Amino acid sequence: MDINTLDRTTSPAFHTIEQVHIPLAQTYTLANGIPLHVINVGEQPVVKLELSFHAGNWYDTKNGISFFTSKMLNEGTSQHNSNQISEYFDQFGAFTEFTHGVDRASFVVYGLTKYLDQLLPMVQEILNDSIFPEKELNTLKKIQLQTIQVNQEKTSFLANQKIRKSLFGTQHPYGKHLTSQVIEAITREDLVDYYKSHWKNQPCRIFLSGKVTEADIQLVSQAFGDTPLQKRLDSTPTFDIDSAPIAEPILIEKENAMQSSIRLGKKLVTRNHPDYFNLLVTNEVLGGYFGSRLMKNIREDKGFTYGIGSNIVPFSKAGYFIIGTDVKKEFTQQTLDEIRKELHILQTELISSDELAAVRNYMIGAFAGSLNTPFEIADRYKIIMSEGLPLDFYNKYFEHIKSIKPEAILATAQQYLTPESFIEVVAGGK
Repeated sequence: MDINTLDRTTSPAFHTIEQVHIPLAQTYTLANGIPLHVINVGEQPVVKLELSFHAGNWYDTKNGISFFTSKMLNEGTSQHNSNQISEYFDQFGAFTEFTHGVDRASFVVYGLTKYLDQLLPMVQEILNDSIFPEKELNTLKKIQLQTIQVNQEKTSFLANQKIRKSLFGTQHPYGKHLTSQVIEAITREDLVDYYKSHWKNQPCRIFLSGKVTEADIQLVSQAFGDTPLQKRLDSTPTFDIDSAPIAEPILIEKENAMQSSIRLGKKLVTRNHPDYFNLLVTNEVLGGYFGSRLMKNIREDKGFTYGIGSNIVPFSKAGYFIIGTDVKKEFTQQTLDEIRKELHILQTELISSDELAAVRNYMIGAFAGSLNTPFEIADRYKIIMSEGLPLDFYNKYFEHIKSIKPEAILATAQQYLTPESFIEVVAGGK
């Protein structure tokens, strides 16, 4: 077809994906009780090994301690310094990640399957013999202090920080954040103690994904299954979420800022709530993708911003809903008014069949596209296993998207997205 004859005002036809196949994970229990979840998918001879520990913010014994411990794990053992550790993995074309979140922290290794037997000894050494050298800790603290100093000048950083604190409270793990005072107070002894109580010989979940053989499973089982696990020194802590409503909008003045960062947020449900799937679709309609209502109104029609969106953030113990954008200061109030207008429409008018079909197809396509690699599939199973969700959780999600009705979206918006229930934070000015 001649491109000059294309009608660019009409969207191209789309084909609905009727089924998505999610390969099953095989779960083994090692000799010491550690669960090993294997996702054997893919043709390339690569593997991802992830060991996930209860060592995120939720388990902080001192503010910031879990973050610094996870970032310092590969900075040296009694046998190898940080450069030698890096060189060891480099020689096999492998690399490592130490991820830290509010609920969990993980040690991740990517590499070629044929070198797994040579990678595992260094993984064991790091987990069993990290020494947290003082010099490297001081360097990391300086970097974090500089990062905070730079971030304090960004309205987006200030708004994100404040909305979390306002939603959960300053003493809750989901509301805390690193400050200069917190960083300065961290000591090497803190890290060693936390490492011993939350990482070394501690229960974890292991995820092995890629082109995995029985021999690979045996290697991992032998490497970690014979380790005698220590009894946790502490029980799982509990925290109360601030329940006091914040009625007044919060304004963080930045006199020299050219823009304002707007955040509207509210506490919400976790993945195991029966309304979670309805909320995901409702969010997508409002601001979850490029064709959403917020984008069409505030970006395309009004030209107030380059981008605006909404998102559901589900942690293990709680979740929240957030709407966010950055605009010129003079458009701040108009943007807030338009956001509330879209929330009101979502609560009072049924979505059209054409709009719902577009949202449904986008969500199904995005979901199918997120399962292209064994590592992405492993990430899905990590959520299922870590949060105690049913094994068919994502199959139910797929079917729910296909079958959701306009009435369910309207009812969900009416129940959860009343404009008055949101906390408003603006960093910059109005």
